[in-house]
This record gives sequence, C-alpha cells and structure tokens, in this order.
Amino acid sequence: MTIDTNTGLFTVAVFQDVAWAAKALEALKQAGFSHDGTTILAKATDDAAALIEKTFGRPGDRLELAVVGAAVAHGPLVAALQGPLGDLATIGLAGAMRRVGFQAHDGRIFETLTARGGILVAVHSEPRAADAIALFHSYGGGNAAIGAWSGRV
Repeated sequence: MTIDTNTGLFTVAVFQDVAWAAKALEALKQAGFSHDGTTILAKATDDAAALIEKTFGRPGDRLELAVVGAAVAHGPLVAALQGPLGDLATIGLAGAMRRVGFQAHDGRIFETLTARGGILVAVHSEPRAADAIALFHSYGGGNAAIGAWSGRV
C-alpha cells in the first residue's frame, strides 16, 4: 500500500547528549536555518526540557512513546509523525518515521538511540538538506540521514 505524503524533506540525526545537540543547534542557527523548521525529540529529562525551552522559547510537548517512554518534543517533525490517525504514541518512532520518508530500519535506529538517551534533532530542510547533514556530522550526529522516500511510504 502506498500512502501519499506532503511532508517535504527532513534531515534527522541523534546526538549522544544535550551538550552536543546544543552545539549542532547553534551551528544550524549560524548557518541560517530557522528554528521554525527545527525539531527536538528526547526522553523526558530536565536537561532535554531545558534545551527545548532555550531553543524555542517555550516548553516542549510531553509524549508517551512506545519503546522510548516519556518524551519531550517540539517542532514540525512531531506533527508529521503523528499522522492523520494521531497514533505516534502506539507505533513509536520506528513505525512513524516512514511517514517522513525513512525506511523502517532507519526508524528503529532513531528510536533505539533516542530510547538510550540520545537527542533527536531534525530540520525541515528540502532545499538545504546537504548543508544540514554536513552540520549534523560535524557535531557528532549519529546516523544522520535525509528522508529520501519523498512522497511515498
């Protein structure tokens, strides 16, 4: 079954901790990426919540995700992952990442790294995806990838 999506292109990476994610977020800002297109998703910790508030000027949304557990998040990737059924909580990152152009194994990797305490950062980056992935790699973004299945799931 093919599901048409209109989500554009996300570039995603998981950072080992808040410190590395913060460095990458600052580099994105310096490179001209808008925070309007940025997403942070992490296990619910005080440090992750503080990073979201510092980055966006508001607290993140609390989510309960399969495998990850209690999480905090903010940004356009979250809405895209929720999908029309609002089922992100039950299918988790592994299932939902297909909605934004990633294969199932990519979703499982992002989910596993986030469940272990990694900080998932995504940029809605269609015109500058190569720039975003280069920045993510420069700051230790694990399994940095561009959602390549644009328009198909």
